[in-house]
Amino acid sequence: MPEVGALGRPHGADRGSGRVLVLGATGFVGRHVGAALEQAGYEVLAVARHPRKTPASWRFHPMDLADAEPRALVELIDEAGPVGVVNAAGEVWSPTADRMHRSNQLLVERLLTALTAAGPRPRLVQLGSVHEYSPQPRGVWLTENSPEEPATDYGRTKLHGTRTVLRAAESGTADAVVLRLSNVIGAGTPRGSLLGQVAAQLLEGAAEGRTAEVRVSPLRSSRDFVDAQDVSRAVVAALRSPGAAGRVVNIASGVSQPVRDMVDLLMSISGRPARLVERPVAQSRGLTDTDWMAVDVSAARALLDWRPRRTPRDMVQDLWQAAARRQETSPPTGERAAPAAVGDTSAGQEVQVGRADAVGQHVLAQPLQAR
Repeated sequence: MPEVGALGRPHGADRGSGRVLVLGATGFVGRHVGAALEQAGYEVLAVARHPRKTPASWRFHPMDLADAEPRALVELIDEAGPVGVVNAAGEVWSPTADRMHRSNQLLVERLLTALTAAGPRPRLVQLGSVHEYSPQPRGVWLTENSPEEPATDYGRTKLHGTRTVLRAAESGTADAVVLRLSNVIGAGTPRGSLLGQVAAQLLEGAAEGRTAEVRVSPLRSSRDFVDAQDVSRAVVAALRSPGAAGRVVNIASGVSQPVRDMVDLLMSISGRPARLVERPVAQSRGLTDTDWMAVDVSAARALLDWRPRRTPRDMVQDLWQAAARRQETSPPTGERAAPAAVGDTSAGQEVQVGRADAVGQHVLAQPLQAR
């Protein structure tokens, strides 16, 4: 097995809070989670296919989690002796249902098999999705007791993973908690998401010295957006909360924000000349239940002593600043193809977890009032 920590700085004994394995640590959410864990005093062992840019203070273990056998995971857990494991790996925008099945279902099954066989008994924090629930009527908040009939392959595969974790917790073979995340936004938001695409189009327009034409499908939905830093605080709290064992806990802002307002806010924060173009769809339809989402976070307050702190402006500002820095430090790639129009993902599939390698602006600037 590759040496644990071979790409990181040797530490000897664990830090005061212990070591945590972060699966999918090089992905969008995984990077934020690792940073929060380190700030909370944990030693981070990052597990992913490729190291990318992980902090020197993190240990790194290369592993293709989607194809890893349980024995490899058992060896890693036995050698690392972690107090916690965070599963931030999975697929969101996979082109095939098979890849989602492998990354969101089989990976979780293999992980639980490994945790059962390993000597240490760490707390597992499984990052799930609010898209595991059935879409609810406008004005009805999602709770942990909402019906579970997902509308997408993504939601169905994530639900399978959640139920596998809960069965293991109920049987006593794993100490685990599932955090169901809403639409996560922040520094490093993937380009495949709606706001990631909007940021890319703004930057491309500026680079070419023209007014950016931000092309999107009609922006009609409202979604519950949560800041990546708030999500990371929830993960730390879940590792430390005995009362959360065996539970599902929703992590969200508790507010439904019109997607159009988030796009307008991003364009305003960028300060770049831009024009929003909503391309017509072939067949118009009325608004449906899938066009609105808000999530109740009262269970997170009760079980984790957690509540969202950051505003839409905070998360969008972080997204834009990170995207602009990334463009400044990236080498020229030659002529780029014009971006395809992107929609507001009516099924609600915005930004969740990394791959297995891993009204107006004045209103949006106000603190969120979480339900």
